[in-house]
Amino acid sequence: MPAPHHFITGAELDADRLDLLLHRAAALKEAPQSSRALEGRTVALIFQKPSTRTRTSFESGVFELGGHPMILRPDEMQLTRGESVKDTALVLSRHSAVIGLRTGDEDQLNGLAEHASVPVVNMLSPGHHPCQAIADLLTLKEALGDLKGRTITYVGDGNNVARSLAVVGEIAGLKVRIAAPSGYQITDTPAELFEDPVEAVKGADAIYTDVWVSMSDDESSAAARREALHDYAITDELLDHANDGAFALHCLPAHPGEEITESVLYGDRQRIWDQAENRRHAQKALLELLVSPRAEDG
Repeated sequence: MPAPHHFITGAELDADRLDLLLHRAAALKEAPQSSRALEGRTVALIFQKPSTRTRTSFESGVFELGGHPMILRPDEMQLTRGESVKDTALVLSRHSAVIGLRTGDEDQLNGLAEHASVPVVNMLSPGHHPCQAIADLLTLKEALGDLKGRTITYVGDGNNVARSLAVVGEIAGLKVRIAAPSGYQITDTPAELFEDPVEAVKGADAIYTDVWVSMSDDESSAAARREALHDYAITDELLDHANDGAFALHCLPAHPGEEITESVLYGDRQRIWDQAENRRHAQKALLELLVSPRAEDG
């Protein structure tokens, strides 16, 4: 299978490419300055949504690869004044080696990928968060070794993070479960679905969660969301139902006292801060793959 031209959902990877990417990410973590894959190149990073981890990990990662991260915000682009996605894609393709987009508009992402002649990376969209998922797998691999046959349970609101974890996890041979209450579960997923969080975490090697009220959710529904998701928080008691040594993951930002307790978030039963760092290393390996598709084949 050739290297993917774009990275939109994570399904563009096959098992061999994903394994290669994770091994390369681990090597880049050991030697952050060892690659100059983006030497003399610019990466356009469009942020239509607020960002901490995505912005810092991509910007620092592009720099470490020898490239220039060109940060673009909505009020700095003609997209907000009616310029088409097609024209934007055509122009950015003349100036950058890769285009990244963090957006609340799936159509803009797909339009950019359709018309760009350089790789387009989904840095977050309503349906998918594949860059987070490859960092999650790198974190799991560091802790567990071979991922085949291992189990991770996502608890809480079934969202883009859960969907991407299931998509990329299936490619890696990881068993992904999603526990969510009625009305908050996703169905377009290869994951095994549960309503009971305790049942879902039995036999799990890690438990994963995300915020209950995200930036794309209507604040008027926040109270109802918190009530519905109340029993889906990662606590020490929930971790006790998983395998011995099971640990917590969270894509952040966190709200201690809601989806995760403070004792878990800052305790020794989590790998959340490693997970946040691993965004940079996994994304660097991805960028290498996208700009040098035949480099790994010798």
